Amino acid sequence: MDFSVVAVAREDDSPVEEPLRVAVVADRLGYREVWAGEGPTWDSFVLAAAIGRATERVALTAGPVAVSVREPFGIARGAASVAAVTGRPVGVALGTSSKRVVEGVHGVPRVRPAAAMDASAAALRVHLHGKPGEPIVPGSVFPRRLQPPGGPLTVAAFGDRAIATAAAHSDRMLLDIVSPEQVRTLRAKLTAAAERVGRTPPTLASWLPAAVDPDPESLAQVLRSIAGYLTVPGYSDMFEAAGFGEAVELARTGADPGTLVRALPAAAADMVGLVGDLDAVRARVVEYAEAGLDEIALVPATAGDPGGERTLTAFRQAW
Repeated sequence: MDFSVVAVAREDDSPVEEPLRVAVVADRLGYREVWAGEGPTWDSFVLAAAIGRATERVALTAGPVAVSVREPFGIARGAASVAAVTGRPVGVALGTSSKRVVEGVHGVPRVRPAAAMDASAAALRVHLHGKPGEPIVPGSVFPRRLQPPGGPLTVAAFGDRAIATAAAHSDRMLLDIVSPEQVRTLRAKLTAAAERVGRTPPTLASWLPAAVDPDPESLAQVLRSIAGYLTVPGYSDMFEAAGFGEAVELARTGADPGTLVRALPAAAADMVGLVGDLDAVRARVVEYAEAGLDEIALVPATAGDPGGERTLTAFRQAW
């Protein structure tokens, strides 16, 4: 199993600079890659550049960036710009994001997101490998001046159309907060989709919340991250089947995050994360590996564990 680290701003009361602290810890501990997550707080390319300046060697991936609000050349230019100023390989992750973010934050329509994802991934496949001196796009009078960013193209996927896009164009497919059972199902779909287009399947990674020996603050933070999935198709059924129907119903009525966290038992974190003592976490990693996951991107709890130091150190020592 390969491990990387996610540095993303949580939309809660955690410090806005916390992603930088997480990245510095990950780099010092020797993790090979840090994801600079995008959201309402941070632009992922600015965050990736800041991480590159604050660290010594870790590779960078920006995103997932929402394909409804960023066009392909701008994404490729952002990655190449970060690579130029940091001297590191920089990858790009694409996602469709959600209506709540695309329309509620960016103020643009989220129209045909699966089609937008496919078109963006296909274009980026070309843009990310363009050489200096070539036209930026065919027929353009503007030549490329920056070297290719050198990192992988990742597509965040869950539905069948997004999986088909990942199979056709990506180097890596990304899942977000999934159980081993979901990994097994989605892995099979990815393999089948790659076979249909005659490609070797991309590697499969997942962002997973992680907290080794969590204190109450850490556990609450993990549960808060899970609460946002309670009404998402494919997740709500899983949580209801596991006996968390009350929390799902509360989420459907628009309950605030604090209410949802109080309604979720600690066992919810075990379903879609790596939470507990080191033996429990080790066993859970084995389950994910056996289900077909190639890479775990750790999203360390930072409440009660600044920079995710305790959790990231425990993982680094155990593997």
